[in-house]
Amino acid sequence: MSGRTNIELTWIEGRIERWLRFGRIVQETIRSRSIRAVGVDPGSVFAFIRWAANDYGTVESRIDILQAVCPDERFSTVPFVTPGGVSLLRLSGWPKVEAVLVAIDQIDAEKIAPEDVCPDHWRHVHNRLTCNLEPRSYTPFRHEAWLKRRALAA
Repeated sequence: MSGRTNIELTWIEGRIERWLRFGRIVQETIRSRSIRAVGVDPGSVFAFIRWAANDYGTVESRIDILQAVCPDERFSTVPFVTPGGVSLLRLSGWPKVEAVLVAIDQIDAEKIAPEDVCPDHWRHVHNRLTCNLEPRSYTPFRHEAWLKRRALAA
């Protein structure tokens, strides 16, 4: 076992769309015109979005922000993610998915890579949006504090 987490991505325009919003891809395999598999290293954080529609409209809108695990760690299972990951955020329904995408865009606007954000922030976003509250912004000051905490722990 390589220890990598593999994610199957599908893009069938207007029907099934599974993609990564962010994450550090270290391996990629193209399986067909519409399906590819990507791999991320243990400890990597990534956002996996699943959307599907039928003739009557959207039937699924989901976002999972996961942290890839080492082979001996516990994890949550998520469809199309093998073996799974530590769930930092899991929301469904387009309004909530869109709110997470706005939070990610805000982090990008601060010139911070979303995959480098403190995992606790994604849990905060999950909890606030679950309660229909607006999450606090992730600022460069918070990010600097996270980097210092991580350096002390190493």
